Amino acid sequence: MGKRRPSGDGMVRKRDDGRWEGRIVIGHKENGLPIYKSVLSKSQKELTAKLNQLKETYKGADLTEDCYMTLSEWLDRWMDIMIGLSARESTILNYRKYIKNHIVPYLGDKKISLITTSDIQKMYTKLKNEGRVHPKPDGSKELAGATVRSVHAVLHEAMEMAVSQRIIIRNPTVGTVLPKVVPKPINPFNTEQLDKFLSAIQNEPEWHDLFYMEVTTGLRRSEVCGLKWSDFDADSESIKVSRTVTPAPHGLFRIGDTKTQNGMRTVILVPSTLEMLKEREKSAVSQWIFPNFFLPELPINPHSAYAKFKSILKKYGLPDIRFHDLRHTFATQAVFTGINPKVLSDILGHADASFTLDRYAHVTADMQEKASEIVGGIMTDILKEVD
Repeated sequence: MGKRRPSGDGMVRKRDDGRWEGRIVIGHKENGLPIYKSVLSKSQKELTAKLNQLKETYKGADLTEDCYMTLSEWLDRWMDIMIGLSARESTILNYRKYIKNHIVPYLGDKKISLITTSDIQKMYTKLKNEGRVHPKPDGSKELAGATVRSVHAVLHEAMEMAVSQRIIIRNPTVGTVLPKVVPKPINPFNTEQLDKFLSAIQNEPEWHDLFYMEVTTGLRRSEVCGLKWSDFDADSESIKVSRTVTPAPHGLFRIGDTKTQNGMRTVILVPSTLEMLKEREKSAVSQWIFPNFFLPELPINPHSAYAKFKSILKKYGLPDIRFHDLRHTFATQAVFTGINPKVLSDILGHADASFTLDRYAHVTADMQEKASEIVGGIMTDILKEVD
């Protein structure tokens, strides 16, 4: 094994081409030999300044020879570590997507130890302006701010582990400026449209119960598709949300846990939904409340539920909203009825009531406007009586 030289130890020499070269020890290989970082200058004075800055930058560093890896090579290794730590399958799939589509094409070939905060900031800017893999209908390739932030979260986590394993000295994602997140507009059914939708699904007996369950509980599509009869408690008039069925490529799906701890919850059922489930259970042929029509041992595919929802909207002349807007429909109707925000937050599986209030602020604003109209009308009547 070679003799270990202390980190920061420097050497200076004048090269044959007349330039001055300085280098310091920034780490060691497995055999103990030093890993160097070099700088070049035209004069010895300029080199001294650069070398002092280099020593300050790598102060206390003792990197391994893995610092020679490219970012792509490190991300491959990091993903293996994440899989070994039993990260959620959906999390792993999302990480791979962000790495493949948005990180590797821009910085994958660069040595991880040479990547700077400036490099990453330029990548985020480019992603925001033209990072979409598939252009929008108008040809734009602009990436949503939320997606750029998700890419940042993945890269930040990977770089943090690189720091802990002495591959880099500091995390270059720290100090970057991220784009703002513009929430997607919600388009719930109004009362008239909801009545029309409820009437429409009466003509779709195979699908009626799933959609009725959705608009009366506000479950996510992945959650309603993942319900089992073991989750249903008729005595307590409730249903437990404890798993998800999420879409996958090629028409497949995955069964997993709820995304967060808040996602695991018990929802009290309205009487009509309770009775609907009691009746449905009498003829159940599967452990799933909403089984696949052809393979009842499997749950209904979220792709199928989405496609059917869209066909109903088109068939009955309803607005072309997202499936997720059925959840928003439930929430806005609940707000209008005056439900306590904390209770609604628990039903929806939100982290806290403040998020719920922010998400449906437009509804409370509408309620305030209606209240002011009522109060204004009362005052007008009073003034007329006084006159």
